[in-house]
Amino acid sequence: MYQNLKLIPVILAFFIIGCTQNTPVESVSTSKPDWSSNPWPEIRKQRISQLLPEAMKAAQVDCWLTICRENNNDPLAIHVGGENAGGTAAFLFYIDDSGFHSLVFSPDGEATALDELDIHDEVVRVPRGTSAVAQAAEFIKSKNFQQIAINSSTSNSLADGMSFSQREELESLLGETSSKLVSATELVYEWLSIKLPAEVEIMRQAAQLASDFQYEAYAMIEPGKTTDADVAKFLKEKMAEYGVTDAWHPDQNPNVNSGPDRGHSHATDKIIMPGDVIQIDFGVKLYDIWVSDIQRFAYVLKEGESVAPADIQQYWEHGKAGSRAALAAMKPGVKGVEVDRAQRELMEKAGSEYVMWSTGHPVGYVAHDVGPNLGGSQAPSIRPAAQKELKKGMVFAFDGFHAWKRADGTTKTISVEEMAVVGENGAEYLIQPQEELILVK
Repeated sequence: MYQNLKLIPVILAFFIIGCTQNTPVESVSTSKPDWSSNPWPEIRKQRISQLLPEAMKAAQVDCWLTICRENNNDPLAIHVGGENAGGTAAFLFYIDDSGFHSLVFSPDGEATALDELDIHDEVVRVPRGTSAVAQAAEFIKSKNFQQIAINSSTSNSLADGMSFSQREELESLLGETSSKLVSATELVYEWLSIKLPAEVEIMRQAAQLASDFQYEAYAMIEPGKTTDADVAKFLKEKMAEYGVTDAWHPDQNPNVNSGPDRGHSHATDKIIMPGDVIQIDFGVKLYDIWVSDIQRFAYVLKEGESVAPADIQQYWEHGKAGSRAALAAMKPGVKGVEVDRAQRELMEKAGSEYVMWSTGHPVGYVAHDVGPNLGGSQAPSIRPAAQKELKKGMVFAFDGFHAWKRADGTTKTISVEEMAVVGENGAEYLIQPQEELILVK
């Protein structure tokens, strides 16, 4: 069914995760993967034909219109095949008595290439000087659609690509039919939150690379000399060497922090010293589509130490227990807030300081992707996304938390971050989780 799997390069002999000594396990890989054969075209086709009809039904929408254009394109353009739009094009997806259909009204200059992608049932050529949106509006008015979804949303930026002027024009063209326009928020949520098995496998590779690179980075640290920024530079060089890109904004990827909590931030020139607990928050993007989000933690041994101090080791064990509790709670039908609660109960028993961040978030096309938020159990009010139920095929990045006060009164949080995919009966880690605190001499 997923023939595109053969297009996904296999990375042989990854690092063995779970380093118990101060020297990370060495990689035995002798060659770098080849990312040149991009599986996205085939996967995109499958996502449209297999997942989109179900998403439309779940959102109770029988028509969805996306308008693509040059330079200021819709965030979902790449998902529907409109990433190379020149003149304005209208992408229609609809369900009628004969089933699911996709229809594009495309400017003549792009129509041939778009048709050759073989994504859509029909590509209608729009002559120069003719409005593709007007033709789409006429088609919509000829059908008896009940709810027409458009990309206008107050809660989901990915579903908010239609500009004010585009909506104004569309409503004018539709006339009375414009009363049937609804937000595409739920449709986009239902569609993007589920990943195909082939996509999960690619994210598994992205997660493994992010983890492997971090183990290598910890091995190059010289306490008293290496800075957080040096470690970040090393990771940037690994990305360039392997031909992968940043999972989020380059200025904050990776976030290397050997001092007190800084939240989402850039690496500074702080010198890494004995006794520091180091956090690396890092992700890579493969094929310029799929991303990972992985954190690994280390302790810098002081002179005479061969293991971490008892309190640091205990904090690590508490954080790891929180991660395992969250994973165990991640099942189809469970709300995101319930996953957060499973960990928070352990944190309270372990005496952890308050942690402001959610236990986890969806990950896929961006680091903080569309889907249920794994948080809110200790918040004054629970955000709507945390009330959403987990479903098979959703992928999450999530943390095992434990926070404590340092001697100077600042806070340090262990938030070892893993990735997992939800299956029929529960969730599984994408890669082997970090079992032991990494020790740096």
